Order: sequence, then structure tokens, then C-alpha cells
Amino acid sequence: QVQLVESGGGLVQTGGSLRLSCAASGLTFSRYRMGWFRQAPGKERDFVTSIERSGGSRYYAESVKGRFTISMDNAKNTAYLQMNSLKPEDTAVYYCAASARWSVTTRPGEYDYWGQGTQVTVSS
Repeated sequence: QVQLVESGGGLVQTGGSLRLSCAASGLTFSRYRMGWFRQAPGKERDFVTSIERSGGSRYYAESVKGRFTISMDNAKNTAYLQMNSLKPEDTAVYYCAASARWSVTTRPGEYDYWGQGTQVTVSS
């Protein structure tokens, strides 16, 4: 059974930082592209970033470029999202996801597995 478990969310002030973790089990971690998405209340689930299997190329949404960094540790089967210079508009539930596709994809429907999400709230 595949499980993705996010942690590290919380409440932070504008300009602060958080690091989210996504621990994976039940899959061969190095064979999957890992991604992070976020969903604010009343909005669609939006792509944030993804990293190629085994920690290769990274791809970021324009809104987070230069502030967020995705990484992965294959030995720990864990992906990370370092979020710096946080803004109130970053407030959302953050989800990690795994995709077996080779190519970069920003579409939620092209990710095979999802975590339960972790809340990030940035106060002004």
C-alpha cells in the first residue's frame, strides 16, 4: 500500500520560512517524479513544484520561483519543500504527490499518489 505523509505545516508570519516533508512508503521512491501542489479555500489545486526522479531537474511555478526549493532524499524516501520569504497568498493546504511519468507535468490528474495534505498559514 502506497502512502505519502506530509508534515511540517503550521502558522508563520510574512517573510518567515517553513520546511515541509513528505515521507513515502510502499513505492520505489527513486522511480517517481515528486511534486508539491497547494489548494486554498474555494480554489483549484495548483502546481507548486516538481523534481525529477532521483533528484534531477526541478520545475517551479512562477509564483514561487526564487523562494521555494524542492529536494529529495532517496535514502530516506522523503521529499522536501523549503519555503522562504512566505507571503499571505501562500496560505493553503499543501499536498505532495508522486507521478510515474517521465516528463514534467503540472496537472494533478497525472500524479498517481497523493498525501493527505498539511496546512500552511501565513499571517500578515
